[in-house]
Amino acid sequence: MDILLKESRQKLALLGNEAIVRAALEAGVNFVSTYPGTPASEIGNIFSQIAKNNGIYFEFSTNEKAALEAGIGASFSGLKTLVAMKHFGLNVCADALLPFCYTGSKGPFVLYVADDPSCWSSAQSEENSRAFSYLAHIPTLEPSESQECLDFVKLGFEISEKLNIPVMIRTTTRVSHQSSPVQIGKINLNNNFSKGKFIKEPKRFVTMTPRVLEMKKELIEKIEKIKKLSEKSSINKIEKGKGKVGIITSGVSYLYVKEALKELKMDLPILKLGFFYPLPEETIKKFLKNLKKVLVVEELEPYLEKEIARIAQQSNCKLQIFGKNLIPEVGELKPEIVLVAISQFLGKKISFDFKKHLKDFQKINLPKRYPQLCTAQIAPPGCPYWLVFSALKKVVSENTIIGGDIGCYMIGSLPPHNLYDYLSCMGSSIGIAHGIKKATNQKMIALIGDSTFFHAGIPALINCVFNKSNPLIIILNNQITAMTGHQPHPGVGKTGMAEETTLIKIEEIVSACGVKNLKIIDPQNFEEMVSSIKEFLEKEEVSVIIARRICALLAKKLQK
Repeated sequence: MDILLKESRQKLALLGNEAIVRAALEAGVNFVSTYPGTPASEIGNIFSQIAKNNGIYFEFSTNEKAALEAGIGASFSGLKTLVAMKHFGLNVCADALLPFCYTGSKGPFVLYVADDPSCWSSAQSEENSRAFSYLAHIPTLEPSESQECLDFVKLGFEISEKLNIPVMIRTTTRVSHQSSPVQIGKINLNNNFSKGKFIKEPKRFVTMTPRVLEMKKELIEKIEKIKKLSEKSSINKIEKGKGKVGIITSGVSYLYVKEALKELKMDLPILKLGFFYPLPEETIKKFLKNLKKVLVVEELEPYLEKEIARIAQQSNCKLQIFGKNLIPEVGELKPEIVLVAISQFLGKKISFDFKKHLKDFQKINLPKRYPQLCTAQIAPPGCPYWLVFSALKKVVSENTIIGGDIGCYMIGSLPPHNLYDYLSCMGSSIGIAHGIKKATNQKMIALIGDSTFFHAGIPALINCVFNKSNPLIIILNNQITAMTGHQPHPGVGKTGMAEETTLIKIEEIVSACGVKNLKIIDPQNFEEMVSSIKEFLEKEEVSVIIARRICALLAKKLQK
């Protein structure tokens, strides 16, 4: 982590996420909050190690809504604030985000969101967070590589400070986790945390009608000012090329376009958009004016393509627009996909037949390798989840429904386990289990991890008790947020800055929710686990087993 505290006027090779952290340090951030989620996890991991000694407050919040609300409070108190999360976290905090855009920020505020096209670290869906730009009217900048991660975050803080509005920085997995040279600047920090002050301004911070409608009008006026700013911004680049055909792109897709054009030995006009929302419409009109056709290269849904089509009606109505007719709407873009799309767009043949190569590769029939729970380099029995899964396999009939949740134990859906009948989002194993129990007479087991239980499982458990259903809930308590890199949660007894805090006991929460059938079992007590599952499946009320054994990797780490 010391590399991120280097003096200015150097070039460093940084991951996109590391550049985000460096940008916040250079901007003089005071307050950072997050909930761990890949591909954004490094933000919290790094700040947890450097914040305390550099006058920054940092926390791993209970969930993303709690993280955003904490950040809003810090901003309302005048502090420069960064809140980080993955794309699904944006769904969790949407209730707080939309009114925050109405009230606006006081201390400069940047929201960093990392998307995961192709679901490399995400199970639920291939979400495109750019939709929130329009939904919330939040200015959105989209860097393509590490230097832009640094520059765009600093610009985001500047825009937020100038216009009192939160700004979103949206990346994808390839931007977050690629490494490239970054010219660093001067760090702007105090050694001691600077407290802010909340000054009462009900007209500014209370979202109630009819004032809330005035707030929306003010928000739209801010967006219009930012649109004018975006027209002048250097983060939107027109690269002059030859001919009457051009390409419009943003984010990491820009790098793929450059690589493809180099391969094809072509020099086309390119418009690279750093501002996704609001779009610099006059710049786009200027780019389109003399073109005959344009290719829009973007990942996932065609947000840019639709906007380009609308803008083209005002500047060049005869323009042919290509996009998702050549580029897939599903899955992360790859250089070869963009190369093939541009070659088709230009009617130019390429030397390598990617389709034939893919067919030939598929004929090799390589054995499938599925993700596995941790066993290597760990003394038996390895990950404690193995024992829980084995107990379930021994007890459960084909008629029993098993629901999974988000964490390491998602692997239970894959061979050799093949346990889960559904898997959706944080906390939903319990919530959906309640609905199934109310709709059917089938036996029902829901698995949920400890961090996920704190994140989103408690309201669902209360709903089961309050509305009288009787699933068996197994809380997999490995005493850490394991999947994203061993970050602490409320059941660990330490904060994100390694300070001692109250250890919140899951069993006390479960009891407080009104659960009467409760057992805490070490999964190594295999026979007790088996008999307890059998016993609790027959209960008329909701039952909870807390399967408590420390993550094997964490145990090994603590021993060292």
